[in-house]
Parts: sequence; C-alpha cells; structure tokens
Amino acid sequence: MTTQTITVIRGDGIGPEIMDAALHVLDAMKVGLAYEEADAGLVALEKHGELLPQATLDSIRRNRVALKSPLTTPVGEGFSSINVELRKRFDLYANVRPAKSFPNTKSRFPAGVDLITVRENTEGAYSAEGQETSPDGEFATSITRTTRIGSERIVRYAFDLARRTGRKKVTVVHKANILKSTSGLYLRTARKVAAEYPDIECNEMIVDNTCMQLVMRPEQFDIIVTTNLFGDIISDLCAGLVGGLGLAPGANIGTEAAIFEAVHGSAPDIAGKGVANPCALLLGAVQMLDHLGQPENAARLRNAIVATLEAKDSLTPDLGGTGTTMSFAKAIASRT
Repeated sequence: MTTQTITVIRGDGIGPEIMDAALHVLDAMKVGLAYEEADAGLVALEKHGELLPQATLDSIRRNRVALKSPLTTPVGEGFSSINVELRKRFDLYANVRPAKSFPNTKSRFPAGVDLITVRENTEGAYSAEGQETSPDGEFATSITRTTRIGSERIVRYAFDLARRTGRKKVTVVHKANILKSTSGLYLRTARKVAAEYPDIECNEMIVDNTCMQLVMRPEQFDIIVTTNLFGDIISDLCAGLVGGLGLAPGANIGTEAAIFEAVHGSAPDIAGKGVANPCALLLGAVQMLDHLGQPENAARLRNAIVATLEAKDSLTPDLGGTGTTMSFAKAIASRT
C-alpha cells in the first residue's frame, strides 16, 4: 500500500488525548498513513505567537488532507474562529455531517436515523462581512451574501454525494418565503441543479418546518442541503437525535484540500483526565478514509466502533462506561 501523508492537528483541551486514541486505531489498522504534525489554536499561540502559523497552512496545502482535533479561539484575540478561517483559506465549501443511530447510546431514536447534512461552508451569515456596531451601541449590522456559484456548487455536491453513496433523496432547506433575495437565490439555483439529477428525488422545506420534522419524523430525511447558518443549527440538532456531539464527525471539503474533525469543543474541564470520548474524531477518520479512496477500511473502522458500542467494551463515562479514552480506543482497534 502506498503511504499517504496527512497533516495532524492535535488541538487544545482534550484534543491531544482523542488524537492519540484515533492515531492508535489507525496505526493498528495499517491503512498506510504517515503523519505530519502541525499546530493551531492555543497551543500554537503559546509556541509560535500566532493562532494559525504559516507552517500549518503550508502543511495542509502540501498534504491536501488534515485530521483535526478541537481548537480554542481566545476571546478578543485574532480570528473570530480558527475553524472559519481555515475554511476560508482553503475554500472548504462543503461541510458534511452524517448523523446515524448507534447502539447503546442515549438517544430518543435508537434506530432509524441515518441522514447527512451538507452545509455551505464559506458564505452567508458566517462570512462576517460588514460587521459594524453604531457608536451609541443601539444597532448593529452585518452583510449576508449568497452567490449563485456558491449555491450551485454546494447543491451539486449534495446530489453527487447522493449518487455516489446510493442515497435516494435530497431535501433543499431554505427560508425563501421571508429572505427572498439571499435564500431566494439559493432556492432558485438549487431547483436548476436538481433538474439535472432526475434519478434523485428532491423536495424543498422551510428551515423552521425542517427542525420540527427532524424531531418528529427524522426517518423521512436522507440528505439535507442548506446554507451556512441553517446548516450549522440543523447539523447540531441531528447530532442530538443520535446521542450528542460525542458521536458527531465533520468533513470540510474543497477542491484543493479537505479537513476532517470532531465537531465538539475542546472541553477544557475534562482535559488531562483521560475520559474523553474519541468516537467523533474516529468517525471523522472514517470520512477521511472514504475521501482517500479506502472505502473498505472506512467500513472496517465504522463497524469496529459499532461493535465496541454494542459490546459496551471500555466505554467512556459519557457513554455509561468506566473506560478511558485509550482503553476505548484499544477496544475499537481490537475489532478492526
């Protein structure tokens, strides 16, 4: 097997612990990965004097694939968000968040949830354009910009993903009934793209109704595609349907690079205690293996995670067990 070098960002808080666990499992699987470590977040600020060093950006640009633990952005310093900055720097326009039920997890839907949220990652409310507060503090403004090109490529990504993974339906989520310019442009563009995929069922849903329907009947959804802010909210809602952010991975995909991550925070309150759940980052590694053209190994890893949850073997405390981050990882590795 040819060796593929990936950039590894250990992150802050529990980040190094869950990264050690994830790399232990990947090494045990012998999937042909080599690691180039790079710093970002508080660790980078302490070591290099900046939150996102040029060396880290160069590493991602060189390797084109990164596996990333959670990062902390200090309040009042640097970027509004390091994660948002990374997405902008590498034009990582597609945020892909699967939500699938797992055994023996605290969920209102023990079975039946299996959907993917595809979120536009570079435009909309998170572009932070034109942010301004009046001198008297009485009002604030921010520009929300939607482009036809940005809308077209995210919707096309969702339909291509449906074809590639054998999914049958894409739900276009919007607020065009009120936001007639921005969300209206997105919806009109989505309709044109959907017409090119007659083999994939497409329906449209207003965002507030989508949230209600997800809680009532999540089984009706297959792939959801939407704009930046709506996608952020919906993907976290979906994580709640299957047991929380501890089981929520994310992929940030562009044409020149891809970053795979655990979407939860750095959890400084439990850092260093060895009890953090590594599943979200490992599920991010599942997405990474798929992206690297190793679908068999991706399935191996995912099946090992499911089997370990079924066996309740060395589960971390958030999952009801008494295991540690590394004992959980070793139990998963033993099943790969």
